[in-house]
Order: sequence, then C-alpha cells, then structure tokens
Amino acid sequence: MRTPIAVTIAGSDSSGGAGIQADLKTFAAFGVYGASVITALTAQNTQGVKAIQDVPPEFIAAQMDAVFSDLAVGAVKIGMLSQPAVIAAVAAGLDRHEQTDVVLDPVMVAASGDRLLVPEAIEVLRRELIPRALVITPNLPEAAALLDAAPAANESEMRDQAERLLALGPRAVLIKGGHSDAPESVDIFFDGTVELRLPAPRIDTSNTHGTGCTLSSAIAAGLAKGLKLVEAIGEAKAYVTLAIAGADRLTIGSGHGPVHHFHAWWR
Repeated sequence: MRTPIAVTIAGSDSSGGAGIQADLKTFAAFGVYGASVITALTAQNTQGVKAIQDVPPEFIAAQMDAVFSDLAVGAVKIGMLSQPAVIAAVAAGLDRHEQTDVVLDPVMVAASGDRLLVPEAIEVLRRELIPRALVITPNLPEAAALLDAAPAANESEMRDQAERLLALGPRAVLIKGGHSDAPESVDIFFDGTVELRLPAPRIDTSNTHGTGCTLSSAIAAGLAKGLKLVEAIGEAKAYVTLAIAGADRLTIGSGHGPVHHFHAWWR
C-alpha cells in the first residue's frame, strides 16, 4: 500500500503555530507523510512577526526538484510566498513536476496583522499561480485583495466574490468566513457547478493562530489520501472546527495562541 504524501510549500513560523510547522502537524494528524519546501523564514511568536528572511528563488526551485523527483506526492499545499520571483519559481516548479492537485492558500497578512506578501506580488499571484490551483482558500480580506474589492459583508457577497475568483482560473474556490461578525462561521465553496454552504459554530477564543494554514493543509491531506475535493474540504472543516474548540486546552505564549492540531490525541 502506497504511503500518502503531501508537500507544503510555505514559510516557516518559528513559534510553531502556523506555516510549515502547522502544515506538517496537520498532515501527521491525518495520517499523511509530510514533506516541505520552505519559501521564507519568519521570526515570530504569538504576539506578531518580528522579521522575515526570504529564501532565494533558485533554492526554492532546488528544494522542489529534490522533493518531487523522489517522493510520490499526492497533493501540494501552498502558503506564504512573499515576493514575485518566489511565486514565479513555485509556478515553474509545479509545471516541471506536473503537479495539479494544488491547494493554494493566498496568505497575505498574519493573524497579528503583519503583512506577509508585498503588494506588487498580488498581480503575479493572480497571473502565475491561481490558474494552476485545484482550489484556492482565501479568507474575506484576501478574497477582497485579489479582486480589488471591499470585503464581502454577507453570504450573498461571498458567493459573488467566489464566482469572480473562479474566473481567475482555479478549478474551485473556498472563501472562508471566519473574519465575519455572523453568529456562525460560514465558508462558501464554488466550482462553477457545485455550490456549498459550510457552516460551523463560532467559537469564543483568541487562540486561532494558524487556522487558515491548518484548513488548507487538511484539504491537501485529504486529497493525498485519495478523497474527492468536496469530501476533503468537508473533513478539513470538521477537523479545524475541533482544533479551534480545543485551542484553549493549550497554554502557548501570551498573544494569539495556536489551534490544537492534536486535539484528538492529547489528553
């Protein structure tokens, strides 16, 4: 039986709550072997991002070539890509290694409010990477930035923005509603044919660091295990909801702590 393998292409979070570290924890929680391509180093903790060191594009390409030439990769999750040249290198690597089951989380701003993507990279992201994605998973501010629009204020506007994002070339869109003020956290999925409303109870906690990274990597894990996209999204949503619900069982730092990736195992 082949071991399911997923690769995360993202930035490192030195506090362990988001980025590469959150992705690898999520893969492990799903029983998927995780490999990584690091695009940036961040010096951060639960209070914010202190510094960012970008990895040279040619070294990102070398990591991709090393991993994809040897491992039978079932799915790819892409997170923080801070510079236009980095985005171009990742897009070229996906083409070189014929990777199509790609979950793109267009990370632009950390939960602390710190910007992780330079403004001039947004157009490169639209042009070079979004059309290569199986699904993109923006939150409300990210969807708005990709469309040069105001953030969706309700589910109707989320559906409209999902349709407009689909026109940029991905095969499906999942807009996350966690930033809304509604009593439920509702995500909207649209692939041009199927539209789904994915609700979850809004959980009263400030420990939500890494939520977006965790959701996108959970989707990739499901794809690596052979699930269809809609099934993978459903399992990922359920997992993240429980990870947020269990977050206050951890005591990590003095700011926005992480979700509990191992809520089902740690007692």
